[in-house]
Amino acid sequence: MQIAAVTPPVPVSAPAAARARPDAAVATEQRGSDAQGPAGESGPPQGQRGPLDLSEAERALVQQLQQRDRAVRAHELAHVAAGGQYVTSPANYQYQVGPDGRRYAVGGEVSIDTSVPADPEEALAKAEVIERAALAPVDPSPQDYRVAARARQMAAEARRELAAEQLEERTAGEGSERFAADAPAAEERAPRVLPLETEQALAPRSSFSLRA
Repeated sequence: MQIAAVTPPVPVSAPAAARARPDAAVATEQRGSDAQGPAGESGPPQGQRGPLDLSEAERALVQQLQQRDRAVRAHELAHVAAGGQYVTSPANYQYQVGPDGRRYAVGGEVSIDTSVPADPEEALAKAEVIERAALAPVDPSPQDYRVAARARQMAAEARRELAAEQLEERTAGEGSERFAADAPAAEERAPRVLPLETEQALAPRSSFSLRA
């Protein structure tokens, strides 16, 4: 099973002045706040607008989108770094196009493998990694907390299985020790069997005289 640790997308509302511009929603293939134009061009790529082309309200919106983009990427990268081998896919982002024509990440998700290994020790170790991965960001989402809760449940079940195995081993070991301790006592209770010569030597002697 895979569970996605999700950063919910948070659309950033554009001011009225920004929404009125017809070119404010032009999507491009550039991602993030550091998108650059083709080499050798002094201006922004086609479909994108530089800061001087934006109104004050549009520039404020771009700053909000840039902050959200950084927060979302840091959130998902924290999941990936802590999840290690159990991360089944790279971070997947949802984007919003800003008034400058660039795309900014406003939500994302990372898929985590939550299948339970047959070995309880492996299951316990995996559950601890999954919980750490789910809670790795500084601001876990509700879905992150759900993944962490599932990991804690997996860990609890693994601990119960380990405790049952340890109890079974301890009980079996105590049974063997009891049998070994009872063996000498059984030997003491058993009747002593003396050699034939010893039995004859200890037997009372009777002598008869036969006279004619």
